[in-house]
Amino acid sequence: MINIQFVKFLFVGGFNTLFGYSIFALLIYIGIHYSLAVLIATVLGVIFNFNTIGRIVFKKLSRYIFLKFIFVYFIMYIFNIIGIHCFKLFEVSEYIAGAVLIFPISVATYLILKN
Repeated sequence: MINIQFVKFLFVGGFNTLFGYSIFALLIYIGIHYSLAVLIATVLGVIFNFNTIGRIVFKKLSRYIFLKFIFVYFIMYIFNIIGIHCFKLFEVSEYIAGAVLIFPISVATYLILKN
């Protein structure tokens, strides 16, 4: 059976990912270090994603949920930075590393937010 909440999360998350990755790629393009680019994209993503995911997927908007979002996205920021760093060790560009990490980071984010 298809989990409708997960399908909504993927759909809304796809839109949110496009938003966040566009910010990340733009910041990389203008020469900002990947760790700062991920940080800025993450902070803006938390605000944007909280409103879309909180409202559409989980149907909850509260201070507790927002604090949970901040915590979860902080953890995902750390994983993202470590992941990009690992890819860079193999001379993979930040653009590709960021794109490859989208799916595992998204699944982990969903699982943590759901529980």
